[in-house]
Amino acid sequence: MSTTSTIDAPICRTPLGVEIMTAETGPGRLPGERTPQPRHRPHAREAGEYLFVGLRGATRLPDTDPVSVRLAPGDICFYDAHRPPALDFPERFRATVFLVPADLLGITPADAGRITRTPVARTSRLGALLSPLLSDLARTAAEARPPVGDMLAGNAVNLLATLAAERLGSYAAGPHEGQAPPVLARILEYVELHLPEPDLSPETLARAHHISVRYLHKLFQQEGTTVGRWILRRRLEECRRDLLRHGRRSRTIAAVAGRWGFTSATHFSRVFRTAYGMSPREWRDSAGRD
Repeated sequence: MSTTSTIDAPICRTPLGVEIMTAETGPGRLPGERTPQPRHRPHAREAGEYLFVGLRGATRLPDTDPVSVRLAPGDICFYDAHRPPALDFPERFRATVFLVPADLLGITPADAGRITRTPVARTSRLGALLSPLLSDLARTAAEARPPVGDMLAGNAVNLLATLAAERLGSYAAGPHEGQAPPVLARILEYVELHLPEPDLSPETLARAHHISVRYLHKLFQQEGTTVGRWILRRRLEECRRDLLRHGRRSRTIAAVAGRWGFTSATHFSRVFRTAYGMSPREWRDSAGRD
């Protein structure tokens, strides 16, 4: 399988030194500063989206034993951008890549040597929560003007720092810690499918998955959030993306809110401002869409 091509589709560069890129691509190598590292090779056999985080600076690792990393769609894989690995992947797949200075994530060279060899599975607790969020941030940044793109990149850095800290902590916890119950992944998928429904609630989620409301709340509590906050955040993210994508040519702000399950435009405007520090109208206009 050829590995001569390079994933090279920058969509967002920021003053922080963060680059975000996404592309439908084929087998190749990840973007970085030198030639591929033959001793570190991610493998995948399924098409789908894969997320990669290239660590820049302070991560120049010595040669070690060969490492073969197997990935599944939605997994998040850290790598050393000084020596990016070549990929052994299907003919076509979707790659989302974040190139981030390691010091922005608080990662030392020793830390990098640990997290670049074990992917964050989409089925893990934090992976199930952050993989779709990071993917969404990358897509939204593609459509944003620089001020908004910079803000989105900052959000991505915060999420990646949380992910790296959790990953490093998991080594002390043991190999079986941090695995999400299968029901959590099904619940999150259900939420995605039913976000536009105003009556989406803990009761409807528990009933649909044949569990108690108490157990449902416990699952989300283990992730450091609540059912209501998760649903609200996902609805706000979809509204934010719709407003950014279509700008002033889109339907009214109230209609966008209603499309994603908000029954009160006043309530929507209030929670949007609380979450993003600006009104929905200011967000839409900040994208520079005329």
